[in-house]
Amino acid sequence: MSTSVDDPLARERSHLSASRSALRAMREGVEALDISDVTANWVNAEVLARQIGERIKALADLSDTPLFFGRLDYLHAPGADAAEGAEGERFYIGRRHVHDHDGDPMVIDWRAPVSQPFYRASKKDPMDIALRRRFGYTGGDLTAYEDEHLSDPGEGARTSKLLQQEIERPRVGPMRDIVATIQPEQDEIVRSGLSGTVCVQGGPGTGKTAVGLHRVAYLLYAHRERLARTGTLVIGPNRSFLHYIEQVLPALGELAVQQATVDDLVAHVEIKGTDDATAAVVKGDARLARVLRRALYSHVTMPTEPVVVVRGSRRWRVPAYELEELVRELLDRDIRYGAAREALPQRIAHAVLVQMERSGEAPDDRVQDAVARNSAVKAAVKAVWPAVDPAKLVLRLLSDAEFLAVHAEGILDEDEQKAILWAKPARSVKSAKWSAADAVLIDEATDLIQRTHSLGHVVLDEAQDLSPMQYRAVGRRCTTGSATVLGDLAQGTTPWATRSWQEALAHLGKQDALVEELTAGFRVPTDVITYASRLLPHIAPGLTPVVSIRENPGHFEVRPVSGSKDVVEACSESLRHEGSTGLIAADARVPELAEALTEAGIPYLGPGEETTQDTRLTLVPASLAKGLEYDYVVLDDPRAVVDGEPDERTGLRRLYVALTRAVSGLTVTHTAPLPNQLAA
Repeated sequence: MSTSVDDPLARERSHLSASRSALRAMREGVEALDISDVTANWVNAEVLARQIGERIKALADLSDTPLFFGRLDYLHAPGADAAEGAEGERFYIGRRHVHDHDGDPMVIDWRAPVSQPFYRASKKDPMDIALRRRFGYTGGDLTAYEDEHLSDPGEGARTSKLLQQEIERPRVGPMRDIVATIQPEQDEIVRSGLSGTVCVQGGPGTGKTAVGLHRVAYLLYAHRERLARTGTLVIGPNRSFLHYIEQVLPALGELAVQQATVDDLVAHVEIKGTDDATAAVVKGDARLARVLRRALYSHVTMPTEPVVVVRGSRRWRVPAYELEELVRELLDRDIRYGAAREALPQRIAHAVLVQMERSGEAPDDRVQDAVARNSAVKAAVKAVWPAVDPAKLVLRLLSDAEFLAVHAEGILDEDEQKAILWAKPARSVKSAKWSAADAVLIDEATDLIQRTHSLGHVVLDEAQDLSPMQYRAVGRRCTTGSATVLGDLAQGTTPWATRSWQEALAHLGKQDALVEELTAGFRVPTDVITYASRLLPHIAPGLTPVVSIRENPGHFEVRPVSGSKDVVEACSESLRHEGSTGLIAADARVPELAEALTEAGIPYLGPGEETTQDTRLTLVPASLAKGLEYDYVVLDDPRAVVDGEPDERTGLRRLYVALTRAVSGLTVTHTAPLPNQLAA
C-alpha cells in the first residue's frame, strides 16, 4: 500500500493495516504450535492446550474495536537522560501489545509504563511528550486524528473533540471499555498497586465501574504470575449488571476473571423465601457474627472422663484434667472450629506417645497416627468437640427461641430476636424456606468452621447496597489479597444501605483502604445531572454533586402526560435518534407499559438482554436500573418510583438512580405531581 509523505492519515491507516497483519501473524504462530514433543503426560498436555487456547482468544482482532487509539511522540528515549540527546521514539497506544516478525513493537499495551503519559501528560507537565495524537474511528476504519503539541508553549490547552465524541458515542449492546478516554484522576486509581485496597466513591457517570474493571486489567498486566495463582473476581449487584459488563475485560485481552453476585458466593442452600425489611436488617447486622460464634462454640464441652487407649497388652490413660488442658489450649489459639477439631485427636495421641516414651518405648509418627484413629480417641473427640453443620446451626438459631436467646443475650434485644425467628420452624435444612440473608449467615458459620479460600484481588461494585454481613462475606474472599470497592452512597436503596465508607471498609476487613472520590461526570449530560442533583440534599447531604464535563448539554424535558400511550410516544421519539433507549418505570408499572408497547408494535427487551440495531428499547423496572446506561431514557412517573419503596428516602434514592441512566437525553413523563424535592 503506497502512501503520500504529505498525507498523515494515509500513513496512520497504513500502520493500522500493518499492525493488524502483525497481530494475525502472532495468532497464527500460536495456532501452529506443536506441543506433542514437550508434554510428558496427558495432564500437562491438557493444561498447555488450554493455555494456548486462551492465548489464541486473547489475540483475536475484533473488527469493530480499534487496534490502537493514540500515539505518543517522545522528545527523548523513555528512561534516557535528556542531556544525553537520545532521539525520541514514537509509540502507538492500544488495547494489547502487537509486535512484528522481528519482535519490534507496533502497538504498545495501554497498561505499559511508556503509555502512561497518554493519560496524564499535560501542558503543565508534558512528561517528555512532544506530541499526543488521538485517533477517530468509524466502525473499524481510522477516519480522523487530532494532535496536541504538549511541548509547544505557543499552543494553548483545549478540549479534545475526538475525546468528547468517544464519550458521547451511541451505546448499543453491552458496556464497552473506556481505555481511550481514561482521565488523569481515573488513571491514578487504575494504576494503584496490588497490595492496597482502594474505595472509589463516584456519582453517576463518573466512570467508577469502568475504572474498577480497568484496574483489574492493569493488575493482571503488572502482576500476572501472582494473580494467575491467586485468582481475581468481579462482584456485581445482579445478573443483568454482570451480563452488561462482561465484554469489557475480554475486549482488553483478559479472559480469566470470574464474575459473581454476592448471592452466588454464599449459595450454600436454595433460596426459597424472603425477609421483611426488619428481619433483613437484623440478619444483616454484624452483631450476628458474634451470635453465631457463641452458638457454634457452645458445642464444645469440657471432658469429665479420661481416655483409655488399648494397644496390644498395654493400656494408656489420659486423665480428664489433661484432656481439658488440651481443649482449652485449642480454644485459646482461636483457630477455626474445624481445624481445632482435626487437631484434637493428634494432641491426645501425642499425650499417649509421651507416656510410651517414658515407659521405654520408641514410637514413631505412624504410631501417633494410629492412636489418633483409635476408637476411644474418636469417641472422646466426638463428645468433646462434635462436628457441626453450618446450615443446621443457623436453622436451630432461627427456629429455637430458647437457643437463640441464650446465645444472643446482651447482643440482640427481645424485639430483634423475635424479628429473625421463623414463625413456623422448618423441619430440615432441605425443607427450610431460606432467604438471601440466611444464606449469608450460613456462609459466616461455614467460615467459622473452615477458612474460606482467599483470592488475590476482588472488585466489589455497587457496594453501597451491601449489609455488614455481606461485606464480611466478600472480605473473607480477599483476606490475603486486596480489593477495589466501588459505589455511591447517594444510590443506596436497601434498608441496610451503607452509611459511610469507613464503616463499610471495617466490615470488609480493609480499614486502611484509600478512599478516592470521583466528581467529574463523563456520561450524564449537564442538564440531566443538574436536575437529578436536586435530590442530593435529601438523600446524601454530605456528598459533592457531580459536575458534568460534557460540552453537549444533552436533551432534557419534563413532560406531563395523560397515560401510557403518551409514554410510548415519548419512547418512539427517542428511538428516532441513534443508539439505545431505556424506558424506566416503577416495578408495579412495568406490566401496563409492556402491554402498551406491544399494542404499539414496538419491540423491547428486558434488563441484561443485549440490544441490537433492530431492537434498541429496553423496559427496565426501577429496581434493576442501577449500573445500567442508555443513550436516551424515558422515565415514567417519578412519584410512582418513590412510592414503590418502603420509605421516602429510599424512594428518592431509587429515583436518583433512574434519573441518571441517560447518556444523551432524558424525558421525564408524569401523570401524578412530581415529588416536591424535584421542584426548582
